[in-house]
Amino acid sequence: MILSYVPLSERLRPSRLQDIAGQDHLVGANGYISRIIQSGRPLSLLLFGPPGCGKTTIARLYAAGFGLPFVILSAVFNSTAELKKILKEGQETPLFSRQTLVFVDEIHRFNRAQQDIFLPFLEDGSLVLIGATTENPSFALNNALLSRLRILTLNHLMPDSLERILSRYEESIRPLHLDPQARAYLIAQSQGDGRHLLNLIETIDRLPQQGQLDIDSLSSLIQKKPALYDKDQEGHYNLISALHKSVRGSDPDAALYWFARILEGGEDPLFIARRLIRMASEDVGLAEPSALGLTLAAYDAYRRLGSPEGELALAQAVLYLALSPKSNASYTAYGKARETASETGHLSPPKHILNAPTSLMKEMGYGKGYIYDPDTPDGFSGQDYFPEELGRRSFYTPVERGFEREMKKRCDYFEKLRTRL
Repeated sequence: MILSYVPLSERLRPSRLQDIAGQDHLVGANGYISRIIQSGRPLSLLLFGPPGCGKTTIARLYAAGFGLPFVILSAVFNSTAELKKILKEGQETPLFSRQTLVFVDEIHRFNRAQQDIFLPFLEDGSLVLIGATTENPSFALNNALLSRLRILTLNHLMPDSLERILSRYEESIRPLHLDPQARAYLIAQSQGDGRHLLNLIETIDRLPQQGQLDIDSLSSLIQKKPALYDKDQEGHYNLISALHKSVRGSDPDAALYWFARILEGGEDPLFIARRLIRMASEDVGLAEPSALGLTLAAYDAYRRLGSPEGELALAQAVLYLALSPKSNASYTAYGKARETASETGHLSPPKHILNAPTSLMKEMGYGKGYIYDPDTPDGFSGQDYFPEELGRRSFYTPVERGFEREMKKRCDYFEKLRTRL
């Protein structure tokens, strides 16, 4: 079969490890993969990194470095039955008479039973496995397989690495007639993905030469790369965590950036709104009591307005939370109270604070000695409301920030009265 068209990403695929851009920690002269090849003893690897960072190319050159046969499997196309058949038949052919390198793209898409199929072949050394994944290995692969692989992390490509790929194209094929701003725009639109950069270049490559392109003319030709965000996978949790930590760290600009990134990735804005409500209680608390009300109002505003108008209310809440004084005293106090409650659920309230609607209950001491606090001179009786067997406990420790300064004054005031009574 003669291919009439070969994608640019394949035509420009590096033929040497040192030509791979952006992964010098692995493929440089003293990189981890380079040192394994120099040792002459192949190891099974898991390449973990974003799309378009060179995982497939590294696997091919790794096999070539050892002179091993290279077999490609895909977790997208190969079923369990096909996988067993390929490995079993291969073991019985001359191909597997020596070690074979099997490359599995999107290995995280294999279920646990499929992943286990590789284990006996790794144990007897008949194959070297190279897995490639964009998902965090801790979540995507089972422990039995992970323990037999060296996990290597690949980076998304920085602008200088993308420029290196662009220069390779111009040296090998033809110059791109872009003004400096358009060239920088092309790099930025690649968002760290070398394959996407080559796809964009290929779009420009198909056009007849019409002089130099500026940003306006270039932006009308190329497609924007979708945000790297999967609502069900690690990207989802990473970006939400980044938003939460930026709010907690009182950085309004970073918080607004991650908020925009999450929206750009297609997240449900009401999911973000619910997280903001959580932040108002967990991280701001009584240091700024109005924060909870404002986040609830932002949630309601988005429900009424929808996108894009309602997103502004959420952005307003993000900024307010980021610039609010922070205290987790309420969150911590609640946790302590729950822990104590779970350990002492068998204890009854003290009798003096129990109602006594019947004569029998009065005879049993219910309500005896109870003091009605508003009738006292200070509006405070100082009675103990904990179970008698437990004794008084302290859970809430307000901080000297925001409104909680006032809460601390009140706690100190009542504690002073309590010691006097």
